[in-house]
Amino acid sequence: MSITERQKKLVQRSFVQIEPHAEEAAALFYQTLFQYDPSLKQLFKSDIKSQGQKLMMTLRVAVRGLDDINALVPVLHQLAERHVGYGVQAKDFTPVGNALLYTLKMGLGDAWTPELRQAWVDTFRMIATVMKAHTFNS
Repeated sequence: MSITERQKKLVQRSFVQIEPHAEEAAALFYQTLFQYDPSLKQLFKSDIKSQGQKLMMTLRVAVRGLDDINALVPVLHQLAERHVGYGVQAKDFTPVGNALLYTLKMGLGDAWTPELRQAWVDTFRMIATVMKAHTFNS
C-alpha cells in the first residue's frame, strides 16, 4: 500500500493550512474522538492540551516524512511501540482515523475536496498499516 506523489503533495499542502490552527484542530480532534469512542478517554493520562501539542507535532513529523517513506517507517514503529504501551489496541485506529478526517474537513472547509479526503484516507491507512503490522502482527 502506498500513496501517489500527488496525494503526498495534497496532504502536505493541506496540513500547512491546518498548522496555524493547531490548538483548535487538536481540541476538535479529541472532542470528536471521545464522541466516537468514549472508552478511549481513559488512555490519556496527561492534560488534553499538552496531548494535543504532541498530536500536532507527531502529525507534522509524519506528513513531512512522506517525502521519504523508508525513513518514516522506523519512526512509525517507535510510535506504535509507545502507543501499545499506553494501551492502544488495533481497533482504536478506526475512530482515530475518523476523528482526524472530521477535524481536517472542518478545518479546511471548502478546500476539503473528495480528492483531498481520499489522499488523507490513503495516507492514514498506510501509516496505520505500518504501525499495526509492527506491533500487532509481529
